[in-house]
Amino acid sequence: MSDFFKKFIPSRRDAVMCFILIAASVILSFIPPYNNEPSPGTKEKAQVISVDNSAVMNMGLLRRGSQLLDVKILSGKYKGQIFRASNELRANMELDKLFAEKDIILVGIMHNADPAADTINAQDYYRINYTVLLFVLFAILLIIFGGYTGFSALLSFVFSCLVIWKTVIPLTLAGYNAIGIAFAAVILLSVVIILLVAGLTRKGIAALAGSILGVLAAALTGWIFTVLFKINGAIMPYAQALLHSGFEHLSLSDIYIGAIFLSSSGAVMDLAMDIASGIEELSLHNKDLRFKELLKSGLRIGRSVVGTMTTTLLLAYSGGYITLMMMFAAQGTSPLDFINNPHVASEVVKTLVGSFGLVLVAPLTALVSALIFGNRKSDSI
Repeated sequence: MSDFFKKFIPSRRDAVMCFILIAASVILSFIPPYNNEPSPGTKEKAQVISVDNSAVMNMGLLRRGSQLLDVKILSGKYKGQIFRASNELRANMELDKLFAEKDIILVGIMHNADPAADTINAQDYYRINYTVLLFVLFAILLIIFGGYTGFSALLSFVFSCLVIWKTVIPLTLAGYNAIGIAFAAVILLSVVIILLVAGLTRKGIAALAGSILGVLAAALTGWIFTVLFKINGAIMPYAQALLHSGFEHLSLSDIYIGAIFLSSSGAVMDLAMDIASGIEELSLHNKDLRFKELLKSGLRIGRSVVGTMTTTLLLAYSGGYITLMMMFAAQGTSPLDFINNPHVASEVVKTLVGSFGLVLVAPLTALVSALIFGNRKSDSI
């Protein structure tokens, strides 16, 4: 059998881990949503047949008013029927959209709506088809390139999404401590992802221990500097709207701290696995290496990787607020005002705390790996 096809065949251990992950994902998918109350209506796919912009007022770059549409329903029990729809424009460029003929959109329809008398709500563009297409292309590319490893990565991706959507968000909304929930989720994801990749081996245990210690350091640092910077978490998108939706009991600061180390945990796991794998290879190729030599080698590996990883984290975060930096640059804002702006301060904390965890995970993983691989026992736990 060619090497190309061999990469698609898992070992028995990998197949068992894969089956466990699939079963866990299926179980998570059946957990009911946090708000399980019956909806007063339904949301369906529709096509715009005609538009009426006579009630839309142009206010420079912004628009205000009501765009009236005739739409043909493409799904659900109203499929094939023509409704009058309203698209409310509120002079908010972030959320407003102006539909055109033949656009495929998402509409909200009240139960027992009458096409001849009722006006439905045109909500947004319908993006499900392209979302599914993009995910399928991503999955195919990942599996072709990585074989079974790529398939495992795809499973861990789906599992991570389900853990966040089905456990982290509902438990946080229910009032549980957001920092504790986020940290528990990171531990669970680290165990599943790392053991799926490395198995229950010394390398897997070393990478898991290093990543958990790194995330713990990031959590503590995030909590300390969020207090020192006096960031209340309200700078997060839709934070105020969330509080006004009946969730005044939520601590936005705790949610902000949890989001910091949750978002950086993937890079932390990646770095921990790199260092653990490097020390494992050194140990396998030179049986005479002991704790001190392995630790020194692990630290050298960590120094080489940390520089690019922290830059990667910086670029990932800065790309999300580039328009904010452009606005300050265009206005000629002084560095004193720039740094003290709450939005900038929150991003500084997010970037540097995430990088702090990355910097610490390198020596911590090197230390744990050197302790584990300095022992000459079998690689299996």
